[in-house]
Amino acid sequence: MERVVITGMGLISPLGNSVEEFWNGLVQGKSGITQITSFDTSAFKSKIAGVVHDFDAESRFGRKEARRMDRFTQFALAAAEDAWKHSGLELDQIDRERLGVYVGSGVGGIQTLMEQEAVLKTRGPQKVSPTLIPMLISNMAAATISIKLGALGPTLSPVTACSIGNTAIGEAFRLIRYGGADVVISGGSEAAITEIALASFGNATSLSTRNDEPAKASRPFDGNRDGFVIGEGGAIVILESLSHALRRNAVIYGEVIGYGASSDAYHMVATHPEGIGAYQAMKLALAEAGVQPEEVDVISAHATSTLVGDRSETMAIKKLFGEAAYRIPITANKSMTGHALGAAGGLEAIALIKSLQDGIIPPTINQETPDEVCDLDYVPNTARKADLNIGISNSFGFGGHNAVIVVRKYEE
Repeated sequence: MERVVITGMGLISPLGNSVEEFWNGLVQGKSGITQITSFDTSAFKSKIAGVVHDFDAESRFGRKEARRMDRFTQFALAAAEDAWKHSGLELDQIDRERLGVYVGSGVGGIQTLMEQEAVLKTRGPQKVSPTLIPMLISNMAAATISIKLGALGPTLSPVTACSIGNTAIGEAFRLIRYGGADVVISGGSEAAITEIALASFGNATSLSTRNDEPAKASRPFDGNRDGFVIGEGGAIVILESLSHALRRNAVIYGEVIGYGASSDAYHMVATHPEGIGAYQAMKLALAEAGVQPEEVDVISAHATSTLVGDRSETMAIKKLFGEAAYRIPITANKSMTGHALGAAGGLEAIALIKSLQDGIIPPTINQETPDEVCDLDYVPNTARKADLNIGISNSFGFGGHNAVIVVRKYEE
C-alpha cells in the first residue's frame, strides 16, 4: 500500500484567501464573523456570518467564465488553482489518467437557483438561464476543476453535508493508498449565505442571534453559546502517493494515515446525543492509522457551537480516549470562521496540517463560561505552542454523516 502525503494547499475563507493569512488569523484568535451586507437582514433572526471578503471572481477568471460559475464553484476552482501552484506539479510531467478530483459541496449553487427563480417570476420562463442546472448541481465544483486542469482520473463529488471535506480527503486517501491514482485534488466548497438559507436555519433556531457582537457569536463549548454562525469558503489539499512525490522531489507538508466514516442512524439534523457515530468514526480512523488513542497530540473538533452537538462530541472523545481525553488539547476553528458547511472539513484539515508543521495549536475563542459537560482542554482564547506529531480532525453532518481523518507530521 502507498503512503499518502499532502503536497499542496489552497483556500478561500472568512479569515483570508491564502493559507498564510488564514493560518495567521487562526493563531491570533481573530474572528472572521461580520454583519451580512450582501442583502437586507432586517427581517432575519440572525444577521451575521463568516463572509469571504476581497474575492473578485471576474478579475480572477474573466467576466465570461466567472458568470458561468456559481460562487461555490468559483471558491473551489480558486482554491484548487492555488493548491496546484503550491504543490509544484506540472501537467505535462504527470499521467493525467491518474490525476483525480474529489471535491464536494453540501448545498451547491443555491445562490444561482435563487437568482434564476426571481428571473422566472419577474421575466418569465424564456429568460431563465440555460446554464442554471449545470451551475446549480453540487458536482460542478469537481467537474470544473477536472475540466480546467485536464484531470482524466476518478472524479467524485461526495454529498455528506458538513462532513464533505473529510469525506473527500478520506476517500481520496484510500484511492491513492490502494493504487487507484497518483494525485487527487480533494476538499470542499460552499457559498450558502443567502436569504433562504439564513431564514431556514434561523427558523430552525440553529443560528446564533448575538447580532450586536459578531466576533463573539461563535463560541463552541462555551456555556453561553446560542447556536452556530453560517460561513462560506473553499479549501483544497493536494494528496499524492509518497513514491510519486519523492520522484519529483516535492515539498511534503504532512501525511494522511487514517480515515473513519460512520452514520448516527438517528435523526435528520440532530447529532446523536451520546455521540455514538462520532465515537465510531474516530475509533475507525485511529484503527486504520495504527494509532493508539494516547498517541494523539491534538484534536480538531467539529464543534459548531450548538448545545447538543458540542456536548455529544465531548462525550464521544471521553468515551474513546478515557482519562487521556483530559490531557489532549482540542481546538475549534469554527469559533473564528463560523461554520462553512461543506467547506469546513477542508479548512480545518489545512489548519491541522499547519498546526503539526508549526507546533502551534490555534485557540478556541470566546471561552468565557464553563459548561458542566464540556470540561476538556479546548485551548481557551490563546494559541499554544506544543510538540505535535499526530492529530485528528472531526467533521459531522446533517443526516448523521461522520468523517474523521488522521494526519501525521511527515517523516521519511
